[in-house]
Amino acid sequence: MDDRFHRRELLLHLGDMLEASSRLARGDARDTPVVRRVREDVSLRKFSFLPMLAATMTVSEFCAGAVSAFSRWPAELLEVELNRDALASSVQLNLFGGNRDGWNAYIAGVQKKVPWFGVGLPEVTANAPAEPAGSAVDNPTSFESTDKGVSPTGHGLSSEKKGWPWPEAG
Repeated sequence: MDDRFHRRELLLHLGDMLEASSRLARGDARDTPVVRRVREDVSLRKFSFLPMLAATMTVSEFCAGAVSAFSRWPAELLEVELNRDALASSVQLNLFGGNRDGWNAYIAGVQKKVPWFGVGLPEVTANAPAEPAGSAVDNPTSFESTDKGVSPTGHGLSSEKKGWPWPEAG
């Protein structure tokens, strides 16, 4: 499957998450809810995903959750075969636990550019306690194969990287 444009969109989204985290982390408002900061700071309104967060999520909770949710994305997006479930579930667990409406709005926004994002994941249970940031990092359903002798694709295919982002030989 040629998914290089989807990978590009997800990398751009990762950049937006990093920029939003950086802007939110500036200043002394670490215990302020993110949605309040978005109302007060016009420059944060360009990040359409911020108002989708739980109304009680603070800046420090968002920053910690975003780090946990997106830390493996660069490596995963460079793999020959994407682990689509892992990409979406890390965001679901770390930023939208217990926030079904926010999660549904978030994936609807991402799916405008990446139609498969979040498809097939279990529903978020409304009012469920959110897992602490970092839970996806400790989750045994990791992005990496535990058997180092197995191809990263897991299908016995060559792990040779061809096409974007790896230039063709020649």
